[in-house]
Formats: sequence, structure tokens, C-alpha cells
Amino acid sequence: MSDAPSPARRACGNKPAVWLLLTLLWLPAAAWGADFEIPELECRLAGDMYRLDADIKYRLTEQVREALQNGVMLTLEVHVQVRRRGAWIWQDDAYSTRLRYSIHFHALAALYQVQDIHHDTREDFVTLNAALGHLGRIRNLPLLGPQHLDPEGAYQARLKASLDVDALPLPLRPVAYLSPSWNLSSPWRACPLPPPRAGGAAG
Repeated sequence: MSDAPSPARRACGNKPAVWLLLTLLWLPAAAWGADFEIPELECRLAGDMYRLDADIKYRLTEQVREALQNGVMLTLEVHVQVRRRGAWIWQDDAYSTRLRYSIHFHALAALYQVQDIHHDTREDFVTLNAALGHLGRIRNLPLLGPQHLDPEGAYQARLKASLDVDALPLPLRPVAYLSPSWNLSSPWRACPLPPPRAGGAAG
């Protein structure tokens, strides 16, 4: 029997990203089974602005964790909407934004770096659980003022968290598009916006 390396192994060489892409093709379905969840969501009117608090649980699959440990940067996206309750899917949002964060493992420093992409701020964490816990805590997020809404309408804020597969390194995307282990997102979670108090906004 020949000891020559297989064509796939020769193609991989010492490139972790390519090796990871190929090995993911043979992962059993039993290895899948993590997902994202939004257990807490609260909306309030503070002064002249609606604000939102949320807790998000980011549970990564073993395959996503392995990619992170091998230097793959992950991008997490939180889609925030304010919509009239009962609105049809084609009707415009009253408000919409996407919060984007990245997480990257620095092997030499043994630290997980979290970046708020919009504000270009970074924080380092010793453990992955600490980094994900920080990412999952949203507090006092400004939405919009009640003056931008129909006073006769009822509105709700909605939140959804997902892993942005399109932001992965190019060699990894084909597998990620097809693999349930990379299709990580939460269901939409909604909370009603309280109406303004008569005579002015709530304090």
C-alpha cells in the first residue's frame, strides 16, 4: 500500500481553512444542534425615545467553534425592526437597523476579541463564554421617537440574531451555505411599544 498523501491532503497542505472546509463535508448530522435564542426582550419609552433591552444566547456548533479556534473570524448580525402590528410583509418598516459584531480568536495572546463594527470599538475576553455573553447583552438601545409613528397605530419592535455566512472567508462559504451546522439564527422575538402618555412622552 502506498504511503503517498491523497490529492485532497496534498491540496490542503498546511492551510487550516481549506482543511476545515473539506472535513466539514463528512460531518454527521448528529453533530449539529446549536442555535441562537432571545429569551428576554423589553421595550420602553424613555423621555422622547423608545429604547430596547435584550438578552441573546449565542450557542455555537462544534464546527463553528472549531473554525473560530482555527482563526476564522465570525460576524454576528442583530436585525432590529419597528413595525405596525399586523402589517403585511411587503409594508415598510417604521424603523430598521442591523447591528454587526465580529469575534476573532488571537492564538498568540489566547484572547477572544469582540468588535462592534458600527462604532469600531473592541474588547478582549479570556474565554469564549465571556465574549458571547458580552455580545448577547444589549442595553438601552435607542430606536425612534413616538413622533415618527402614527398615534392611532399599534407598533412592536422585533429582533432576530444570526451568523452572517456571507462574511466568512471565501473558501469556507460553499460548505457553510449547505451545512445546517453553520445555519445559526434565532426566531424573531417581538415586544409591543407602549403608547405615549396623554399630554406628552413618558419620562
